[in-house]
Parts: sequence; C-alpha cells; structure tokens
Amino acid sequence: MKQIYAENYRQIGLKIAYFRKLRGLTQEELAEQTGLTPAFIGHLEAPNITKALSLDTLFDIAAVLNIAPYKFLAFEDI
Repeated sequence: MKQIYAENYRQIGLKIAYFRKLRGLTQEELAEQTGLTPAFIGHLEAPNITKALSLDTLFDIAAVLNIAPYKFLAFEDI
C-alpha cells in the first residue's frame, strides 16, 4: 500500500464499520459471512490501523452488507 492512500484506506474501514453496524452485524458475523477472520475485519475498521484490502474483498463485504461497492470509495475531502 502506498502511504499517500493511507487516509483513503482509513475512510474505507470506517465506512465498513458504519454499514456493518447499520445492518446489525458484529465483526465476527461479517467475518464469517465473507470468509475473512474477525481480526482482519477489526484491522480494516480500526481508525488507527491502515490495512489494505483487495477489490475482491471489498466486493465480498459490499455483497454481505447489501450495498453498492462504490459507496466505500466516495471519499470525504482529505
């Protein structure tokens, strides 16, 4: 991951947390439904950890949360 995109990855993680909570899922439930580990989901969502993820993973998470993947990529001004 390029450091210049760290803030974008942080925002993606915060949006994952937001939509997960909106759907009433725990990190463990989201992890189980996407085939990821709870630790990975936790790292994605943590505002103080910059964790890269693949598009496949983003698409899997979006499918489970029943949202369009582009919603994770609408960044606030940095």
